[in-house]
Amino acid sequence: MKKIIKTLFLFALTVLFSCEKQGLFVNCSDCAAEEPINTKLEIKLDKAVYGTSTIISVYEGDLEDSILYGSIFTYEKETTYTVSVNKKYTVTASYFINNKQYIAVDEATPRVKYTKDECDDPCYFIYDRVVNLRLK
Repeated sequence: MKKIIKTLFLFALTVLFSCEKQGLFVNCSDCAAEEPINTKLEIKLDKAVYGTSTIISVYEGDLEDSILYGSIFTYEKETTYTVSVNKKYTVTASYFINNKQYIAVDEATPRVKYTKDECDDPCYFIYDRVVNLRLK
């Protein structure tokens, strides 16, 4: 009996802490009637320091593959970048603070999921499209 309870507890923890990656919760306002082929990566950044811009580089695949998809400069705390769905992207942000360079790295694989029951109408939604490039 204890083994069954432990198994159920571990399963519940796994589902609880992995919801964002699997797209278990749907925000119906983000749904689309047609299956999307592109999406916007949501990139969260630290504020630019002393008026300097942040350099954002988006790589297709792993960083080690060095396939640069594109770069942008921004002064904002959050920005977006349009990418294709169902591909892995690695994103870097270069910050220059007191004449030193700091680089934050994160990755995302935006995926599409179809739901019939969770919203008023059947729809497609995209999950795993947020990258956190804030310095710790």
